[in-house]
Amino acid sequence: MDLQDQLKNLFPDHIPKKESHHKEKGTNDIWLQDEPIICKYEKRKGKPITILEGYTGATADFKKLAKELKTKLSVGGSFKDDKIIIQGDYRDKIMEMLKEKGFNVKRVGG
Repeated sequence: MDLQDQLKNLFPDHIPKKESHHKEKGTNDIWLQDEPIICKYEKRKGKPITILEGYTGATADFKKLAKELKTKLSVGGSFKDDKIIIQGDYRDKIMEMLKEKGFNVKRVGG
C-alpha cells in the first residue's frame, strides 16, 4: 500500500488535483529590462563572490531570479540592497543563464 492509497483511505471524499510538479519557468514571469544587469567579481575576506546589480524591476522578481541562480549553481548566496551575491566566481555561467532568459548582461571587473 503506497502513500496515495493510504491518503485515499483516510480522506475518501477528497479529489486530488492534477498538478505538474516540474514546471519549467518561462521568461514571462520575470520582467525584462532594457539596461544591462551588471555582473562583477569581488573578493571579500579573501573569498571570491559574484555580484549582480542594476535590475530595475520588482524586488520579488529579483528574489526569484536569485533563488533560481543559487539552485542551478548549487551554491550559497544572498539578496540584499537590490544586489544578488553569489558565493564563488560564476560570472560566465551566470551570464549564460541570464542571456538564455533574455536579459542583457554586462561584465565588469576583468
